[in-house]
Amino acid sequence: MAAVLERSFLEICGFERETLHRFRDVTVKLPGVSALPGGGKFPDSAGAFHYEESGKLLSVTSNRFIHWCTSGDRVQLVEQSLDTNLLNNAVRLQLSHCSVLPGGVQVHETLNNVVILVSTNQSVHRLVLPHPSRMYRSELVTELHMQSIFTDVGKLSLQDSSHSVLIPSSVGQTGSPSSSTSWLSQSGEAHYALASPAGGIMVVSLPPHDTQGSVSVLELKRSSMMQRLSGWMPSSIRAEQRDLVLSLEATQLEEDSFIFALCRDHKLRMWSFREQACLLEADMLDYMPACRGLQRLSGPGHRLALTRCPSGLCVCVYLAVPQRGQFTVLQLVSSESRYSLDHVSSVFTTQETLVDFALTSTDIWAVWVDDSNTTVVKYIDFEHNTAGQWNQVFVQPPPEEEVHIGVDQDPRETYLEVLFSPLHFTASAIVKALQIYRRGSERITDLSWDSLKKEVTVAVESELQSSVTEFEFSQEEYRQLQVEFWSKFYACCLQYQEVQSLPLGLTVSQNTGLVCLLKKGFVSFLLPCFAVDHLYLSYDEYLFSEEETPITEDPDLGRDVLQLVQCLRLVSDAVSGEMAYEMEKALEHLHSPERAADLVLENMLSNDNGSVVEDIQNKLQDVRNPMPAMMVLLRELDLETDPDLDLGGPGTLIPGLNLRISLSQLLGSSSAVSVVCQAVCHMTMTRTLFCRDLLILQKLYLRFGDNVFLGGGSQLLQLQQELIPRCSSLLSSYYLLKHISQSLASSVPIDIIDANLQHLTVLELSDTPAVSTSRSVLSPQTVVELFYQTAARKLIISQVYSQQQSDSPLRWSHMISNVVVLLAQLLWPSNPGFQFPECLMANCQYTQLQEYVRLVGPWCQVNIGSCRFMLGQCYLADGEGQKALQCFQEAATEVEKEEFLLKLTGSEEEEAATPRLQYYNKVRPRNLPVHHQVVGIIESRARGLDLLAHNYYELLYAFHINRHNYRKAGTVMFELGMRLGREVRTQLGLQKQVNCYLAALNCLRLIRPEYAWIVQPAPGAVYERPGASPKRSSDGDFSSEPVKRQVDILELKDLEKEYILSRSRLTLAQHHPPSAAIAGSASAVEMVALLVQTGLFDSALSVCQTFKLNLTSVFEGLTFKCIKLQFGGEESQSDAWSWLAANQLSSVVNTKESSATDEAWQLLASYLHRYASATGQHQRSVINKLLSHGVPLPDWLIKSYKEVDAASLLRLYLNFDLLDAAAELVLEYVEALLGRGHQYFGIERPLSATSSSVWLPYTSIDQLLQTLSETQTNSQIYNEVRDKLADYHRLVEQTTKRRLVSR
Repeated sequence: MAAVLERSFLEICGFERETLHRFRDVTVKLPGVSALPGGGKFPDSAGAFHYEESGKLLSVTSNRFIHWCTSGDRVQLVEQSLDTNLLNNAVRLQLSHCSVLPGGVQVHETLNNVVILVSTNQSVHRLVLPHPSRMYRSELVTELHMQSIFTDVGKLSLQDSSHSVLIPSSVGQTGSPSSSTSWLSQSGEAHYALASPAGGIMVVSLPPHDTQGSVSVLELKRSSMMQRLSGWMPSSIRAEQRDLVLSLEATQLEEDSFIFALCRDHKLRMWSFREQACLLEADMLDYMPACRGLQRLSGPGHRLALTRCPSGLCVCVYLAVPQRGQFTVLQLVSSESRYSLDHVSSVFTTQETLVDFALTSTDIWAVWVDDSNTTVVKYIDFEHNTAGQWNQVFVQPPPEEEVHIGVDQDPRETYLEVLFSPLHFTASAIVKALQIYRRGSERITDLSWDSLKKEVTVAVESELQSSVTEFEFSQEEYRQLQVEFWSKFYACCLQYQEVQSLPLGLTVSQNTGLVCLLKKGFVSFLLPCFAVDHLYLSYDEYLFSEEETPITEDPDLGRDVLQLVQCLRLVSDAVSGEMAYEMEKALEHLHSPERAADLVLENMLSNDNGSVVEDIQNKLQDVRNPMPAMMVLLRELDLETDPDLDLGGPGTLIPGLNLRISLSQLLGSSSAVSVVCQAVCHMTMTRTLFCRDLLILQKLYLRFGDNVFLGGGSQLLQLQQELIPRCSSLLSSYYLLKHISQSLASSVPIDIIDANLQHLTVLELSDTPAVSTSRSVLSPQTVVELFYQTAARKLIISQVYSQQQSDSPLRWSHMISNVVVLLAQLLWPSNPGFQFPECLMANCQYTQLQEYVRLVGPWCQVNIGSCRFMLGQCYLADGEGQKALQCFQEAATEVEKEEFLLKLTGSEEEEAATPRLQYYNKVRPRNLPVHHQVVGIIESRARGLDLLAHNYYELLYAFHINRHNYRKAGTVMFELGMRLGREVRTQLGLQKQVNCYLAALNCLRLIRPEYAWIVQPAPGAVYERPGASPKRSSDGDFSSEPVKRQVDILELKDLEKEYILSRSRLTLAQHHPPSAAIAGSASAVEMVALLVQTGLFDSALSVCQTFKLNLTSVFEGLTFKCIKLQFGGEESQSDAWSWLAANQLSSVVNTKESSATDEAWQLLASYLHRYASATGQHQRSVINKLLSHGVPLPDWLIKSYKEVDAASLLRLYLNFDLLDAAAELVLEYVEALLGRGHQYFGIERPLSATSSSVWLPYTSIDQLLQTLSETQTNSQIYNEVRDKLADYHRLVEQTTKRRLVSR
């Protein structure tokens, strides 16, 4: 297991895979702010913040950080997680007419909030956002996606004084701050320290965000009268200021805040914010040897950084001196309220331009840009490295300036392969190049990766075609034109990629050790380098100075290994680009690696003009024992695992629930997937070259013979028979891993994958990985990324953290190196695990699976039968049955030997039969009648394929009709109708659905009534799968209890309901085509709403009556349309005739021409009459709708409702304050009870001694009287109602007495 780590690191670029950054723009415009005259723009910068609990496994902020970059007046903030994908995680702040200062962005964390402080040359800003732990109630978050803290940033009023404040006295002045820092006090105050252009420091303080208070300003300056009067000084005076602050940092110690300032005069000053005094001053030149002549250096590149160490606070000062910059690490010491600095270490560097550096408790990390604009990253242990040797970081080189095109390669395909490889270019660089190439004709919107590739192809080919003036030219001339135009576009992409790759900052997490390089267009991650990769990648000055290697503890053997690697470096330099290409093609075409190495060696010897081979021979003589050294290297390169190691096997310790949930997300985000899989890709690329050069060197050993071997022929024999074949096998294995790690996965429709999983369930491949549903359509996912997401990550994490305690910290180096090695081991073809090909099969990656089997076939002796079986599955998917059968037969011989085939046979559960017999039973079932097999195959095809492309249901229907199985035929048609509603949401699809339900009805009507029923098909049609396991789910997991499914029986009346519902869907789509997209799967209640909205009231009422739904929504919808017509214009009148014509109007013949409004009211009246209810609920809903919109009630409606429920009408009048109408209704009602007009109120007999009892709604009448008595204008009406009630009461009294007397 090659897990030995070196001190060096390797950069892995986490390229974004989307064509458009989803930044949300927020603009802050403060009143009175304008661009300062002559105000300079500060250089772009970047930084990051790591949550305090980012190293805790059970925390919602594990592996989570915020990074930003500034440019002019813009600040781009991104929250990123390696565990979960964060939604709404990017925001772009534009601070109008301001420039963000160096050090102007700081992020701080409190218990409830994340506070972002921003300093500009004219203003300071504060963003208070919720803490992630407060956004989720539970510590255990199981979602695949989480909301970022930036989700609601748009709701903040950033112009308010609590968020943004102008710097006092800055407006109108020529000077502006040159540097800044900020911090939060323990009480929540925000402090901004700004470097004055005249020297000194201004501190602007904002009160806590949740309290009222005023802005305070404090100046920290040396006690001279000139400075006391200067304030913000003009540039002419400022030029002579020697204590101008160049870099600022702040920290809190105990109850005070300390501001560290590195000034132009090379002095480091520490200010106490509480005491407003300078407590410490130190001249940094005292720590620099040979400092003579440096006094006049202004030092604009001087930097300052702070960190907390176990022993206290450490300060690191970088003095930018040409050709000999120096880092000085000091420790703050306090004694009796007096402070001093102890010198810890001084580290020197010869790099030119420092971009940024980070200080940890043990190391200094730094990033430079050299004269050739190349990024250089290094780190050093500043305390224990006595030799001053910096450790290497292998940064990713830019893409090659020229693309090598073989004579047998198509230029377009070659350039596209390089451009859209997951390793070379960001999508944004390609998009910008495309916009320039197309001369900005149109803005490119959010395209998928495949669509972007098509756009690039069209743009370049169109440019080529437009430049051609000749009608005829040779194929070679056309090829040259292709190379010319594609190289032009490629050069444009190179320029933008170079801009994107410009380093702006460096960040190191104190909690996890995560190191990131912050670039202009993306973030790259630094991963620990394995020892064998470190040796091959090391720069010459490092490689030739190393004296030991962690690969072996034997110093003599280690020396030989280093000497041997130096020989490999010479071999690598001697291999020409052409021969490297030929070697690669030989591996691709499965030629012998040994023969290819011989050809390369022959080429080296024949073209050795610089005596390179002689230099190699001389170097080989320094290797005392080459055989053990080679064996050590081959052992480190070999990823073959211990047979006892079982990733995710039954022996793995199962952690607790909380830990399992956290582990289920660990390194699961799209960023982590990209980083892990690119790390595997880079490792395999490096080791492919390593094995190639080692194989050539071994061949060179054979040629030199005794000239370099001290041991003679026995070692040569061991080399030829053992080491060379082993190296050849490793070369083929690493080439395979390199190929698959760059091979893109195909996009497969989900229904095809579902059908494939059904076929796999028949084979009882229960451990087949589940299909990932979270894969973005914009992500050009490689097959290795697909494997890691769907299957490998779960196995790897369970193996790495099976013994992990919940409180154990997450350490980046340990975690990522183990994950990378274990993923590579799962992919290693010589290991017994077969999960990767299983994943390809489960996800229908048949082309990639065939290529995998082709590449391992000639040399890999593991899983031979399993590979033949996989190839048979590929042939079967392509419809090549004979080839598939041959592969299945060839695989049968290996059934008893290979774990995958044993699992396929299920021999553990069925011990009576031999594994090979069970295998044949699975591959060729013979226990069912032929027609059952035919039906099963057709059903599986029908349910697994797209209805628009293939429709096997009609074939099934005809088959069952021919066999007079009408119930089965009806079931088939009903299932087809259900799928049409879900999947084919067009008018044509709805028409077919109606026909399907009609056919199903006809089938059931041909059966006797007692047998006229069918079983409702299950959603997705996963029931009745041939060979489905009764003990496992479709995902392959064991069921906790026997599978129980609810069976729904559909009778004739149920099918009639579905038919009426589908007919209403079709009617809706015919009158309003856009509704077809949502009507296909709409329920009865949803369909009523859609029909009412469209004006199809007859259909809506039919659905309501069929499904026994309330008619209120229909009447309210029609009433609203009547209101719109009554108060609308001519346009609404003309539009109304279309939906009125779709409803059956009354048969009353009008003598005059009627309008659409009249017809609508007439339709409403006819519905109220046709669907009259004893309680008058429909009239009540209509009246309530009319009164709520202030529409007077039609007389016919009042008359009809008075007969049904006059009391309810009175209550409606009172609810809408219609006092006059209510009073009039009461007067009429009382008159009716007294015998005048009683028939209009539905009263059979008025008040008399012999009639039945009558009543009045006294509660409503009392409410009316109370309301009338409170206003003077209604006094007359009040008296009339009161008098009428008095007359009624007198008559009631008389009638009562007569009735009592008659008794």
